[in-house]
Amino acid sequence: MLDTNDTNTSETEFDVAVIGAGSAGFSAAITAADEGAKVALIGYGTIGGTCVNVGCVPSKAMIRAVEILHTTRAAGRFDGIEASAKVTDWGALVRQKQALVDELRAAKYIDVLPSYNTIAYLEGAAQFQNDGSLLVGDTRIKASKIIIATGSQPHIPDIAGLADIDWLDSTTALELEVLPASLTVMGGGYIGVELAQIFARAGAKVTIVTRRGLLPEVEPEIGEALTQYFADEGITVLRDLAYKSFKQTDGAVTLVASQNGKEIEIISERLLLATGRVPNTGKLALQNAGIDTDERGGIVVDAQMRTSRDGIYAAGDVTGRDQFVYMAAYGAKLAAKNALNGNTLSYDNSTMPAVVFSDPQVATVGLTEAAAKAQGIDTVTSILPLTHVPRALAARDTRGLIKLVADKTSKKLLGAHILAPEGADSIQTAAMALKAGMTYDDLGAMIFPYLTTVEGLKLAAQTFEKDVSKLSCCAG
Repeated sequence: MLDTNDTNTSETEFDVAVIGAGSAGFSAAITAADEGAKVALIGYGTIGGTCVNVGCVPSKAMIRAVEILHTTRAAGRFDGIEASAKVTDWGALVRQKQALVDELRAAKYIDVLPSYNTIAYLEGAAQFQNDGSLLVGDTRIKASKIIIATGSQPHIPDIAGLADIDWLDSTTALELEVLPASLTVMGGGYIGVELAQIFARAGAKVTIVTRRGLLPEVEPEIGEALTQYFADEGITVLRDLAYKSFKQTDGAVTLVASQNGKEIEIISERLLLATGRVPNTGKLALQNAGIDTDERGGIVVDAQMRTSRDGIYAAGDVTGRDQFVYMAAYGAKLAAKNALNGNTLSYDNSTMPAVVFSDPQVATVGLTEAAAKAQGIDTVTSILPLTHVPRALAARDTRGLIKLVADKTSKKLLGAHILAPEGADSIQTAAMALKAGMTYDDLGAMIFPYLTTVEGLKLAAQTFEKDVSKLSCCAG
């Protein structure tokens, strides 16, 4: 690793400069280094970005922890079984989570850098200059190619009184060492859904407030079913709200809103904002380089990850699309290869799997029924409740469904949408089926292992033209 603090090092010119030291930034820097480039990797804040520090890793660790609490409560599904679990030290659990975060940040980011002697790591906020160079502190960085990968941050809505509230976001909520007795979660997207269930299972009284319901971008059958399952766990979901104002009194936060024209008040101990994420572009001085952004501040890129300025690329959350760590790394790798080898590789998210780690899990790939129809496609769908999936029956947990979307004429699969306790581990099979251009007949004819959740995809495919309730085990 090049040491820019060495007095003998006065390097300010690089083949590639990468702004941002999260998953996308590291992917771009490593890819460029592997291509033989001399790289400046510019980080600001904690190295490693959102996923390892405040996103995927800490949230999934906490989801697994509280899953144990739910499992013992659900033990009554089986005759003769009694189990119990309780939170004895929430702070200890939070500290254990943080230890994992620190360990992975070191192993996957900090300790990786010394393996690449052509990557120089620079700490500081980068700003574009009119000539296209970058200013990092007092150092001017010149590079023939630049890749922006500065990620995103929580969006703060403009609501009267919010500035006076000691609110939480997805980062600070997972740092709480004392559980709140009650929590209002504003936002029904994947962040709100996951965090709401964590705190509810840990013992907090949780209310989700949302304008459009839970997971409004997924199939409506899935959003409606998940809302009911949350209600069964004691999570209140209030939808179709128009937010008016906040006020804070001793020990309580009050949200004043209207629902169907009627004013209501939602009172809880703490408020968690889960109202989406916005790209980190405000400090880059993009206007100096003539780099276009959209209405939410996301950097506009084409299929080759090029911005409006020649030689400058962008990837990951900073573009405002597909805000998943694996898509950030994928896009950044394409950006680096295109920057160094010519613009020949195109970003393709047509078979991008996405997972919400609720329980049951929501896993999707491809088009929804509404999206397919919006494209003018004549569609046909199948919906299979998990009551028809042997794995779910054996586990005595039939919460969920599988919905497949296909072209009515060709039978080609267009989308797969799963709501199931183990849905996340099944969606990649559907993604590969879509990638291969399979029809629902092809999928229904494949051999699947018995008593698995993924077998539900086979049954859902057969449901297009058969009544699977009339099939014997493994028939068809």
